[in-house]
Amino acid sequence: MIAGCLESVKFADEIVVVDSFSTDRTLEIARRYTDRVLQHKFWSHGAQNNWAIPQAKHDWILVVDADERVTPGLAEEIKTVLRDPKFDGYWLWRRNFFGGREIRHGMWGKDCVLRLFRRSTGRYQEKRVHSQVELDGEAGQCRETLTHHSYRSLDDYLRKIHRFSQGGALSMYERGRRSGIWHMAFHSLGRFLKSYVLKRGFLDGTEGFIIAFMEADHAFLKYAKLWELQNRNGGNPSPDPETAVVNNK
Repeated sequence: MIAGCLESVKFADEIVVVDSFSTDRTLEIARRYTDRVLQHKFWSHGAQNNWAIPQAKHDWILVVDADERVTPGLAEEIKTVLRDPKFDGYWLWRRNFFGGREIRHGMWGKDCVLRLFRRSTGRYQEKRVHSQVELDGEAGQCRETLTHHSYRSLDDYLRKIHRFSQGGALSMYERGRRSGIWHMAFHSLGRFLKSYVLKRGFLDGTEGFIIAFMEADHAFLKYAKLWELQNRNGGNPSPDPETAVVNNK
């Protein structure tokens, strides 16, 4: 997916690609768009982004993942905003797609991310998964959208769910959280009801139903893996930092 992502950011004055030692054609494709292709060992999304930001030559940073696309409208708005920025960062609306269809409701409905910011004022949280930018300043809001093609199919979801649930379990374990059968049951059921009923995921039809189950599955796996961590080695697990990496390849 990297080519589509890089094609969408060609308007930028500089493109920096940070790769965690891919073994496919990522480097070959990336070098068609920029000579700033850097490699760095992956520990977490937050740590990787924090390493990448100082590598840039310019003051303003736009962070985009490989499964995201900057729409032409957003590209024009960013260029306009940066001619005379009023804030230190900007929130971007994100449209989420599943299997090629846009999801407008449920947990994926209204989605806003802080991705455009002065590099001197923004830093990612050092979390294993779902790290967000913490901004030392005031943020504005862009009107145009970023598109996010998170899962192209159920197979794509199954390939990713292990590292996301593992990272979430490790984060909770490090904060002293614990899990049992009721945590697994109630969190997974609660996640389904929130996505499908409270946030009206049912309005997205079959895709909304599938996504609600995916959300429940993620919650179940996260708490099940937390239970496994706390019961490893007789209840005194000591995860090796090298094996606790959430792989982003």
